[in-house]
Amino acid sequence: MTTMTEGSVREFKMPDVGEGLTEAEILKWYVQPGDTVTDGQVVCEVETAKAAVELPIPYDGVVRELRFPEGTTVDVGTAIIAVDVAGGAAPAASAPAAEAPVATAPVATAPAATAPAAKAPVAEAPVAEAKPEGRQPVLVGYGVATTSTRRRPRKNAEEVPQQQYAAAVQAELNGHAQVTEAAPPASQPAPAPAAPAPVAGERPLAKPPVRKLAKDLGVDLATVVPSGPDGIITREDVQAAATPKPETKAETKAESAAAPQTQVVRPSAPPAPSSFDASRETRVPVRGVRKATAAAMVGSAFTAPHVTEFVTVDVTRTMRLVEELKEDKEFAGRRVNPLLLIAKALMVAVRRNPDVNASWDEANQEIVVKHYVNLGIAAATPRGLIVPNIKDAHDKTLPQLADALSELVATARDGKTSPAAMQGGTVTITNVGVFGIDTGTPILPPGESAILAVGAIRLQPWVHKNKVKPRQVTTLALSFDHRLVDGELGSKVLADVAAVLEQPKRLITWA
Repeated sequence: MTTMTEGSVREFKMPDVGEGLTEAEILKWYVQPGDTVTDGQVVCEVETAKAAVELPIPYDGVVRELRFPEGTTVDVGTAIIAVDVAGGAAPAASAPAAEAPVATAPVATAPAATAPAAKAPVAEAPVAEAKPEGRQPVLVGYGVATTSTRRRPRKNAEEVPQQQYAAAVQAELNGHAQVTEAAPPASQPAPAPAAPAPVAGERPLAKPPVRKLAKDLGVDLATVVPSGPDGIITREDVQAAATPKPETKAETKAESAAAPQTQVVRPSAPPAPSSFDASRETRVPVRGVRKATAAAMVGSAFTAPHVTEFVTVDVTRTMRLVEELKEDKEFAGRRVNPLLLIAKALMVAVRRNPDVNASWDEANQEIVVKHYVNLGIAAATPRGLIVPNIKDAHDKTLPQLADALSELVATARDGKTSPAAMQGGTVTITNVGVFGIDTGTPILPPGESAILAVGAIRLQPWVHKNKVKPRQVTTLALSFDHRLVDGELGSKVLADVAAVLEQPKRLITWA
C-alpha cells in the first residue's frame, strides 16, 4: 500500500498482512533515515495478532522518515515510512525538513518540532493537503472506521505546515516531546496554556499513545486543556487531569453557601496504573498473538459446549517402534519422536470415524463434514501459544509427516509462522507431556471439532500378560464440541487412537 506525497516522496502504508487484521505492532526497523532501499528489500518486522511478518518496500529510493518507533501499534492503512524515490538526501532523523512552507503569520512550535534550515518561502499558493484515503472494512461483520492520520484543520486557527505537525507527532511518539522550559513549582498554580482550547464538537487532538493513556486512566479528552503545540494534548495534560485536585477551604465554604441543603457527590478519578508497587508487580501489555489467543479461547469456551474424555494406555510397543524408526535408512536425517506416531494414529482414527472431522455453521445451522484433515499442532513460542497446521495431513506418508512436523516446529520457534499456516485447521494435537504433565482438558481452537492432549510417557507398573511389569504408560485426553460430536463418536475416536498406540501394527491393518 503506497501513496504519493509531495514531490518525489512516497509513503508506504501498513498493509493488511493477516487477511482481515486491523492493526500490527512494529517490532524492529531494519533501515534508518538516509539509508538507500531497493524494491523488495525488507525494511521492518511487524507482529500482527497471528504472527510476526517482515515487510518489503515496493520501490527504490532513500528513506526520508520513519513515522513510528519500534513498539508502536499502528492501524492498517497508516503510513509508516516515507521514501524519496528520486534519491534525494534525507533530513535529520528528528524531524522532516519543511522545504516550501506557506507564507503565513509566524506560528509558535515546540522545540522538539524544529526543522532544519528551510529554503526560501514561497508565497504564490498554499500547499494543499492530500485528502485522506478512505479505510475499507477488513473484518467480517464490521470494519475499520474511516479516519486519517493527518491533522484536521482547526477552526479560527492559523495553518501549520504539514511538515511541522508531522515533526511534533514523531517527537511525541519517540518520547522526546519537550515540556515548557520554565515549569512553575508544584506549589504554585500553573499559568493558563497558550494553546487554543478545543472547539465545542471537535475531536480533541492527541497522539495514539496519549489517547491510550487517557483511556486507561478514564479521562475524557474533551475535558482536557491542551498545552502542546497547536492545541495537541500531551501525556502531562492527561496525567494532570487524572490527578484529583485538593479542594481549598474557600471552595468548600462557597459550595456550602450555594447549596446548603444539597449533598454534593464528587466522583473520584480512577486510580492510575502506575499506583501499583513496581518493585513487587509487573504489568505486561496484552497484545499481538497473546491478545488474539485470549479472545479466541474465550470465544471458543463460551460458544462450543466442551466435553473431555480420558484414557490411559500402554505405549511400550510404540516407544520401541520409535527407536527402530530412528535406525531406519528411510528416516535418516529426519526427526522421529512419539508425537509423529501419535499424529499418524489420530489420522487413522479420523479416517475410521470421518464425522468427527467437522465444523459448525451457525449462520446456516449446518454441520460441515470435511473430507480433508489440516492437523493443528499447538506450539509454545516466545510470543505466546500458536496453532499452525499441516495441510492435508491425511494424505501424507510417515516420512512426509515427519518432515512437515519438523518444519512446523522450527518455523514456530523462530517466530516466522505465517498467518496462512494458522488458518483452516480441523483437528489439533497439544503435547503437554513435554512439560511433565500427565493430562489436561484442552480448549478447542475456534472452528475445530476436536483436540487431543497427550500426557507425559512414564515408566509405571502395569498388568501385562497377567503379570505386573514396568511399562511405558501415558494418558490421552480428547476434548470435542458436543454440538458436532456426541459421546459415542468421541469415545470411538479416542479408543481408536489408544488402540493404535498400544498395537502400532494397526497402522498397517487399519490403513
